[in-house]
Amino acid sequence: MEYEWKPDQQGLQQILQLLKESQSPDTTIQRTVQQKLEQLNQYPDFNNYLIFVLTKLKSEDEPTRSLSGLILKNNVKAHFQNFPNGVTDFIKSECLNNIGDASPLIRATVGILITTIASKGELQNWPDLLPKLCSLLDSEDYNTCEGAFGALQKICEDSAEILDSDVLDRPLNIMIPKFLQFFKHSSPKIRSHAVACVNQFIISRTQALMLHIDSFIENLFALAGDEEPEVRKNVCRALVMLLEVRMDRLLPHMHNIVEYMLQRTQDQDENVALEACEFWLTLAEQPICKDVLVRHLPKLIPVLVNGMKYSDLDIILLKGDVEEDETIPDSEQDIRPRFHRSRTVAQQHDEDGIEEEEDDDDEIDDDDTISDWNLRKCSAAALDVLANVYRDELLPHILPLLKELLFHHEWVVKESGILVLGAIAEGCMQGMIPYLPELIPHLIQCLSDKKALVRSITCWTLSRYAHWVVSQPPDTYLKPLMTELLKRILDSNKRVQEAACSAFATLEEEACTELVPYLAYILDTLVFAFSKYQHKNLLILYDAIGTLADSVGHHLNKPEYIQMLMPPLIQKWNMLKDEDKDLFPLLECLSSVATALQSGFLPYCEPVYQRCVNLVQKTLAQAMLNNAQPDQYEAPDKDFMIVALDLLSGLAEGLGGNIEQLVARSNILTLMYQCMQDKMPEVRQSSFALLGDLTKACFQHVKPCIADFMPILGTNLNPEFISVCNNATWAIGEISIQMGIEMQPYIPMVLHQLVEIINRPNTPKTLLENTAITIGRLGYVCPQEVAPMLQQFIRPWCTSLRNIRDNEEKDSAFRGICTMISVNPSGVIQDFIFFCDAVASWINPKDDLRDMFCKILHGFKNQVGDENWRRFSDQFPLPLKERLAAFYGV
Repeated sequence: MEYEWKPDQQGLQQILQLLKESQSPDTTIQRTVQQKLEQLNQYPDFNNYLIFVLTKLKSEDEPTRSLSGLILKNNVKAHFQNFPNGVTDFIKSECLNNIGDASPLIRATVGILITTIASKGELQNWPDLLPKLCSLLDSEDYNTCEGAFGALQKICEDSAEILDSDVLDRPLNIMIPKFLQFFKHSSPKIRSHAVACVNQFIISRTQALMLHIDSFIENLFALAGDEEPEVRKNVCRALVMLLEVRMDRLLPHMHNIVEYMLQRTQDQDENVALEACEFWLTLAEQPICKDVLVRHLPKLIPVLVNGMKYSDLDIILLKGDVEEDETIPDSEQDIRPRFHRSRTVAQQHDEDGIEEEEDDDDEIDDDDTISDWNLRKCSAAALDVLANVYRDELLPHILPLLKELLFHHEWVVKESGILVLGAIAEGCMQGMIPYLPELIPHLIQCLSDKKALVRSITCWTLSRYAHWVVSQPPDTYLKPLMTELLKRILDSNKRVQEAACSAFATLEEEACTELVPYLAYILDTLVFAFSKYQHKNLLILYDAIGTLADSVGHHLNKPEYIQMLMPPLIQKWNMLKDEDKDLFPLLECLSSVATALQSGFLPYCEPVYQRCVNLVQKTLAQAMLNNAQPDQYEAPDKDFMIVALDLLSGLAEGLGGNIEQLVARSNILTLMYQCMQDKMPEVRQSSFALLGDLTKACFQHVKPCIADFMPILGTNLNPEFISVCNNATWAIGEISIQMGIEMQPYIPMVLHQLVEIINRPNTPKTLLENTAITIGRLGYVCPQEVAPMLQQFIRPWCTSLRNIRDNEEKDSAFRGICTMISVNPSGVIQDFIFFCDAVASWINPKDDLRDMFCKILHGFKNQVGDENWRRFSDQFPLPLKERLAAFYGV
């Protein structure tokens, strides 16, 4: 029997009144409406009224009907499982009967409602939905066909996975061939839906689509010249995804596809151009890119470069004509959430201290506030990756264009040239070097261009060449660059301030102690900026100050510098409430400053320490309440706790033994015991870093807890969480040095995992090095326990430590390995050449360590005899041979 339901007229009027009020711009009225709607949810047939207004009440205006449907959609999301059966059936049948409504807005609303019901697990409980929608596609009525297709497109987007599973008896085997038939439909809107539906199944390599892949590609090519932008956009999107998934099928047509994408990248419709531009980004990641594109570069490069100009719309959105806005406060939604990167303990290397995993900061990111991703950014990113593919072979195509752009009289063109120069910096650095002595001074001049957007992009481009600038005599480029950048930090335009601050942070990382002579001047500027900056740029300023502290280290510890820097930082610190997310960047900044100032931070440490402990305690308490009663207490933002733990690490590292009194008077170790067992990996990661730092600074307070801490450390030696595992490993090593022979009972808890990790393929370098050091340290304090395993780790142990600098950690680890070799000499025999190589990596070991090396090398030589030793050492590369002979006389 059809479910017959009639609304009560008075109820209907009340709901219509609410729907009208909720369209009011007044937020107070909106809030009251929200509350009333929540109350109405208690009536079982409230949702019948909503569907009734959407589908039956044609006398009402469309926005009100659509709104009714959207409120119903939210109810479905929140309470669908509590709808009475009758209501559910009524809603479902009304949706299917009205999918062809004459109004596009109402059709779209019904489609959204259908997919929301479907994604609530109802595809299984609504077996006639898909067959019905598919049969409606064949309707003679355009509205019905379009409405059904709109709904299907939304279902394909929301439920792609379940559609391709056995749960539903594989409907795609019927749906995909059906969609392909509509690629040639006379209506552009329908063609567009058809392509969009099939596109949902490319990346997952859905079987039903793979069976028809050739027909799909053929149909795509047929649509290549479609007059409808939406269709062209979907065709481009399909080809981009097929590059990743079915390159084999595209290869035979590659020449034509590239030609087509070149045209589309210049499409009149920016959305089409943007989709097409993604093609170059994706292609550049494929190994075949270099061969496929080489003949097209002369055409492609000018197209990409042309796409890097600001469009007229961009300039309006960026307020490109507003030069001075420093006094205008920021609107809060402009401020992006920042992500705190938790502490990871790493080793210093022989090369130049550049960490491989850390280079994710200098992406092309120069105009945050426009829709984040646009043709300009995509073109620049594509040029950047292509520069990395072709290296200097790209320059013949770029240099002639650059000459024209960089000195152009129109600022928009000149600006794009500066962006091009920055985009190719990484890939074409070698080939650019001859031109830099001329270009860098030109760019430094552009820093004072009258257009703010030129000044801001110039900051970014110069930061991309900072490495080269720093490699030249400081007076030539570094000093003039720094002088001008500092002026830009105080620019009257906020975007320029932001770009200059970020560029300066990059320069600080590259220049390190080269900046020491200019410290007073730098601090002067940064401190002045404190009084000048609006909210968003303050956050970037903290980063520039923290990076400065990291870069110059203890050189910052001079009374006059501390006097300049600390008062404004502490003033901000006192102004911020505990719930304010601005604490994150400030805490990170203070952590770097504390580490750099060391004893110079003492006058400030007590309130800072106290507050950090409070933040950890508050967050843990809130988390416990939330675990016990999730509906009453919301989950805390654990970033507060992570950042606080990291600042405590910075204090422990900077103040060393001076932190002892603060630790004694607080419950930080109890709190750490909870943090180490938190389910969020970043919390554990930071608490293990702090454990290691406190172990070094004041072990007397840590020691009573070791029996509780060690089993937790053992279970966290899981390389699935790289950083957690890394910091736990490092902490175990620091603890073993302090414990000495008392470490013995804990060795079985950790040794097996450490040996497994050091033998794993593809383990990141930092983790390998810390694992090797900790194994060495355990062997140093408990050789009898660790030496029997020597043969299982000696080879990876030697190869992972040969590249790190001489330091305390390397010293204790090598003492451990020598002690273990004397306990179990046969464990090293097979891999002795690796040991020789590792020994040779020392520049100047302490005398007693050098004697240990000598003893082992000579012991081995005497044991095998001269003849065998000569045969053995003939396998050595020459530098190794010479080094061992010179240093150890073997």
